Amino acid sequence: MPLVTLTKDNFNEEVQKYEIAVLDFWAPWCAPCRQFAPIFEEVAKEYPDILFGKINTEEEQELAAYFQIRSIPTVMVIKEGVVVFAQPGLLPKEALKDIIKQAQELDMEKVKAEMEKEQQNQQQQEESK
Repeated sequence: MPLVTLTKDNFNEEVQKYEIAVLDFWAPWCAPCRQFAPIFEEVAKEYPDILFGKINTEEEQELAAYFQIRSIPTVMVIKEGVVVFAQPGLLPKEALKDIIKQAQELDMEKVKAEMEKEQQNQQQQEESK
């Protein structure tokens, strides 16, 4: 998959087209971001069915704030609309591929059931206060 530059205007549309989206939050002035870029691009070529999106945090401050990006580069994986991984720091190629493999194998029915259970627990705690 070629890299897609994601903005607040195209983010939802692009991410919804794919079961899995791998996102790179970066900035032009960030040396580790520049080091990670070729790794991200190389891995993207190996997964034609996955969206690889680059988000320039300088230009897309709303997206960075929404996803609570505190340091860059940050890699985030979204599967079926759920953030299943987020980690700041430069990742080696094999680590990125391992994260993608884990995301591909993730049972989203189980994840969504756990999320629903957690929401119910939070509601019950709030109601009992």
